[in-house]
Amino acid sequence: ACKQGFTLIYDEFTRSRPEANNILLSVLEERTLDLPAGRGQDTLLKVHPQFTALFTSNPTEYAGVHKAQDALWDRMITIKLGAFDQETEVEIVRAKSGIAKDDAERIVGLVRDFHGDGRSNGQVASARAGIMIAKILVTYDARAQASDDNFVRTCVDVLDSSKDWQSNGAAAKKVKSLVKKWAS
Repeated sequence: ACKQGFTLIYDEFTRSRPEANNILLSVLEERTLDLPAGRGQDTLLKVHPQFTALFTSNPTEYAGVHKAQDALWDRMITIKLGAFDQETEVEIVRAKSGIAKDDAERIVGLVRDFHGDGRSNGQVASARAGIMIAKILVTYDARAQASDDNFVRTCVDVLDSSKDWQSNGAAAKKVKSLVKKWAS
């Protein structure tokens, strides 16, 4: 990407240890890439003028996230993205799973309703739960209908995966209630 002027997409860059990202400092600031020596080639590559980099990161409260160096943050422009609107989330679930639109709409509605204010069991809500449910339904040729036992079990398994084992089944009851609301 640096040599040809392509765009580097570095997804979830804060999952890498900060020292692994040190090489990016010179790429972004001096527009050079220091390459390992070998085979008579130059060890310093001049970065193509059209080279761009897009970095994505998770919120700091996610597990496995490292704090990136201030020097790297200083070389970036941060654009904070809010949650997807419901229509966009339905399209994401469809694109990632291949599920029918009406099933995707039921799944997304149910998951959004379960998460309520955007948080559930201390976890930030994301489109992942809907994608997981949809992929499982596609795999088992199931439908997002309250009468489909695979759908009900899948929703409970995916959404009631909290670390709070003291809930006495409250989350599972909530999921089953929402299945009736969204998929009856």
